[in-house]
Amino acid sequence: MTNLEPDLRTETVPGFGGADLAVHRMGSGRPVLLLHGLFSDANTNWMRFGHARRLADAGFEAIMPDLRAHGHSAKPHDPAAYPVDVLVRDLFALVEEIGLEEYDLVGFSLGSRTAARGVIAGLDPRRLVLSGMGLEGLAGWNRRAAFFLDAIDRFDEVKHGDPAFFAVSFMKTQKVDRVAARLLLRSVGDTTPEELAKITMPTLVLCGVDDRDNGSPEKLVEALPDARLAEIPGTHMSSVAESALGEELVRFLSA
Repeated sequence: MTNLEPDLRTETVPGFGGADLAVHRMGSGRPVLLLHGLFSDANTNWMRFGHARRLADAGFEAIMPDLRAHGHSAKPHDPAAYPVDVLVRDLFALVEEIGLEEYDLVGFSLGSRTAARGVIAGLDPRRLVLSGMGLEGLAGWNRRAAFFLDAIDRFDEVKHGDPAFFAVSFMKTQKVDRVAARLLLRSVGDTTPEELAKITMPTLVLCGVDDRDNGSPEKLVEALPDARLAEIPGTHMSSVAESALGEELVRFLSA
C-alpha cells in the first residue's frame, strides 16, 4: 500500500491468539473504528475513495484494521486459528489493545456482520453504521458463505457469465489467500433476528440503492431498536467508490 496521506500511521497489534493485525490510522479526534468487507482491506474500502480522509477532515480519527486473512494482517493456515467468531474475538482484542472507550463503529458487508456480532457480544460503541448489509445477510449467513466457498472451490474454472465470476475476479485483484479465506468463511457465526434487539445504540443502515446482495436493508432497519436507512448510488461492489458513502458517515457520526 502506497502512503499518499501524510498523517497515515500503520501499526501492528495482537489479535486473538496473538495473530498480527495491521491497523491503519488517519486523523485525530473521536475514534471511528472501520471494518472492511470480505476479500477487501482497509485501503480498498476506506482510503482509496477518500472516506477516511473525509472523516479525518471532519475531526475524527479513522482506525482501520485489515481483518484476519486480509490485507497486511496474518493469514494463518492452521484451522485452530479460526474458531467460531474469530473476527469478533479480534475486534475485542483490538478495542482493548488500543484502549478505545468512547468510539463509533462502522462496517461494510463482512465488516458490518462483524460489527453487529461484536455489539451483540458486548461492545458498546456510541453510534453504529452497518453498510452494505440487509437482514438476510446477518440472519442467513450460511447461504451467503456457501456462495463464496463454491467460488473458491471452482476458482480456476469460473468463466464470464458464471454467477461467481465477479467474486473470483475480485479475489484475483486482491491476491486473496484462498486457504485462509476458506477457513475464515467457515468461522463466521450466524445471527438470529432476536439477537438484533441487543443493538440499542443509534444505528445507520447504509446501502447502495441497487445493492441487495445481503438482503433487505429495510427489514434490517425494522429489526433494530433505533435505526434508520440511508441509500446512496451503486451496487454492492460500486457503492464503496461513491463519495456519498463518506458524506453519509460524516453526517451520521457528527450528530
